[in-house]
Amino acid sequence: MSGRTPMSLGLYRPGRSLLHRAPAWSKLLLLLAAGASSFLLDRPWQVASALAAVVLGYAVAGVPPGVMLRQARPLVWILAAVAFFHVLASGWERAFVVVGVLLALVLLAALVTLTTRTADLLDVLVAWMRPLRVVGVDPERVGLLLALAIRSVPVVVGLGQEVRDAQRARGLGASPRAYAVPLVIRSLRHADELGEALAARGVDD
Repeated sequence: MSGRTPMSLGLYRPGRSLLHRAPAWSKLLLLLAAGASSFLLDRPWQVASALAAVVLGYAVAGVPPGVMLRQARPLVWILAAVAFFHVLASGWERAFVVVGVLLALVLLAALVTLTTRTADLLDVLVAWMRPLRVVGVDPERVGLLLALAIRSVPVVVGLGQEVRDAQRARGLGASPRAYAVPLVIRSLRHADELGEALAARGVDD
């Protein structure tokens, strides 16, 4: 896979850092705590401190700055629109707080996935959901659903890259229709093939 594709977004990067060795449950708890307490950040200096802490986490994990920046790239336009709205509505300080909190949470979530194997994360989530069996929840099936969803992200990204390459080869330029229609068709075809494979293994209800 070429370096220009975003396939490396949020995917585990092997390492021996302190964050890599930390148990998956502790990192998930940290992420949940950060999300739950994010509303308490209402000053620019507080948000700047949170961002600095997340950046420090990437440094401790040995994740290159370029990889860190790629985690936020898909949200650039969304963050820009949010910032523009809040600058007009309530000033630059509020805009910085809102955008900074969102960016810090996205980068922190990406750091968790970059330093933790997906299987370890899913094992923790399945373990946490086992008490819900009493209300009819099947933790293993939910874990399978999450695993398939995570696996589908790079697949769809790869399909998008293939469609874009074919679009350029045919000289179609930046036509949204020429990009969206084949991507949707290929994604649906992949979903059908996946469904058939699951049904063949008895996972069809």
